Amino acid sequence: MTISTRPYLTEAQAQDILDAAAVEARRMKWPVTVAVVDDGGHLLALKRLDGASPASAHIAVGKARTAALGRHDSKFYEDMLANRPAFISAPGLECLLEGGVAILLVGSCVGGVGVSGVKSHEDARVALSGLEALHVG
Repeated sequence: MTISTRPYLTEAQAQDILDAAAVEARRMKWPVTVAVVDDGGHLLALKRLDGASPASAHIAVGKARTAALGRHDSKFYEDMLANRPAFISAPGLECLLEGGVAILLVGSCVGGVGVSGVKSHEDARVALSGLEALHVG
């Protein structure tokens, strides 16, 4: 019998993502919340910067979960809605807005990072900055 193994997101990696994303957000003076989830969409880490709205915490987690569970950046689903509005009923994908990014390690999706608080494309920029800490994309 062969036991398969797969990569996973560690606590330290989740913290590195938060820290790197926060550096970019602070540099741009953007009050955001950053959330990191595992491949099942379970929250591993969250950072709400000063001035970020309370709602941004919920939205950031939703974007991260959508990216992790769907194995695509949340923008993929936002774009899909333009041509197929019924897709909004897809189970498990709770926030179909740009700003959630799938975390890929060794060809496997190990989680997602979601950001909320500014314009969606700016949220995505902060999320991608977080991934730079892992040298993945």
